[in-house]
Amino acid sequence: MAHSRKSTGVSKTNPPGWLRALGHRDLPSKVTLNGETFIHIQTYKHDFFAGTGLYEGAGRKVVVKIGRQAPIMGIPVSFIGLVLMKRESRMLRAVAGCEGVPECLGTVLRTGLVRAYVPGRPLGREDRPGDEFFPRLEKLLGEIHSRNMAYVDLEKRENVLVGDDGMPHLIDFQISWKFDGWLGRTWPARWMLGVLQQSDRYHLMKHWRRLRPDQLDEATFQRTGKAPFWIAWHRRVFRPFTLLRRRVLVWLGARETAHGRSPG
Repeated sequence: MAHSRKSTGVSKTNPPGWLRALGHRDLPSKVTLNGETFIHIQTYKHDFFAGTGLYEGAGRKVVVKIGRQAPIMGIPVSFIGLVLMKRESRMLRAVAGCEGVPECLGTVLRTGLVRAYVPGRPLGREDRPGDEFFPRLEKLLGEIHSRNMAYVDLEKRENVLVGDDGMPHLIDFQISWKFDGWLGRTWPARWMLGVLQQSDRYHLMKHWRRLRPDQLDEATFQRTGKAPFWIAWHRRVFRPFTLLRRRVLVWLGARETAHGRSPG
């Protein structure tokens, strides 16, 4: 879910309301945060869990992500949006001050999260980012890991923004993990954190190998090419279910194609 995508994020399809976080409603035309009003100017994405859009106020832009509010078959499930919003807000607070992570500005409309806008675009399949891009992304990931966290969602290129300054920015911390308190000191938690952080590093190197292989020596290129066994297992087991889910969403009108990731 991006901060600065250039696409409208509005699908040409017309999915059933229960497949969208706000039902048949679009994102609100305006929101108010700390007495400042922001006007909706663009929708990036509106899926089952959240609707995300660009808003503009007096001299600045922000990104508003509103978690699930619409019921499912008459059953109220807004608690899902509330839980996910609070969770992502906690993750963003945990990485506050990391260069390359947009600031969390506050919450709105019960399930809505407001974040700083990052001018730029998602990392593309055919991109060739500047020489400092991946070293800076590696440094950012290391800073996140040093806070007993794992980003978890680095597999998706669209979660990595190429800022107008050419530098990397990470967004969408909804499924990130942080292990703290007494539970974080237990062996299972430390083991799980290590697994998730290693997955982060693998996906970083996957993008690096694909987009800037010229920066890697032959030994590093070969060493980082093999996925950890749990990632390879996950792909083998869940890939057929992913393809089936995409076909069902195309049939329901929530996707335009079963290939690639959903638009927006």
